[in-house]
Amino acid sequence: MTMQAMRLGRPGAPLRLESVAVPEPGPGQVLVRVCACAVCRTDLHVVDGELTEPKLPLIPGHEIIGRVVEVGRGVDRFRAGDRVGIPWLGWTCGECRYCVAGRENLCPRARFTGYQIDGGYAEFTVADARYCFRIPAEYSDQDAAPLLCAGLIGYRTLRMAGDAKRLGIYGFGAAAHIAAQVALHEGREVYSFTRPGDVAAQDFARRIAGGCVGGSDEMPPDELDAALIFAPVGALVLQALRALAPGGSVICGGIHMSEIPAFP
Repeated sequence: MTMQAMRLGRPGAPLRLESVAVPEPGPGQVLVRVCACAVCRTDLHVVDGELTEPKLPLIPGHEIIGRVVEVGRGVDRFRAGDRVGIPWLGWTCGECRYCVAGRENLCPRARFTGYQIDGGYAEFTVADARYCFRIPAEYSDQDAAPLLCAGLIGYRTLRMAGDAKRLGIYGFGAAAHIAAQVALHEGREVYSFTRPGDVAAQDFARRIAGGCVGGSDEMPPDELDAALIFAPVGALVLQALRALAPGGSVICGGIHMSEIPAFP
């Protein structure tokens, strides 16, 4: 049985629509019919070669919503027909000190969906059942898909800011716009910064978060308690540090970032 999939043959090349075999679920895996797969900035880092260890050829995509078609041996969490989400973190060893401590994202042997594991730009995909999520019925497939990375990364980054009251968000894209809504719901102040001169992004930030919006080369009117950096621009670390109140935190929420300049 074959399926249609978008595959990357080499970094920097366009994706190609190809007919490939439908994968079979191994022990601990589920076979999922893909209903929706959102596009993440990390997918572009993979395709552009900025993340340098992809499986090739590769089916990208890691914000996946689908229906379980078949379960592999040993899977008892899911059955055929269940709707699941598949995120970026796709497999861990389960044995190292990070896995044992519940910090699987730090596993040195971790493998990632749409990077070292074929992802969701296809009709079907297989996934480790340990790293699949049940999706509440109130979310449509399209609304739920971005939560599998942008939502997870945005929420985790916000949580690492602790109880910071005044937040600066650098780079107002998918993860940032979700984190900003959660922050506002929690009663925090949000200051949004985009690429200088990016009027469209600033208008978007203003619609979502309101408050102070400007270019990333500007200083906020008040010192920040924490800065959340989602843009893949290392120089923003220094800019965020300049904007912080003493004792504040800078949290880098992205998967890839350009070099951070030397600290003065």
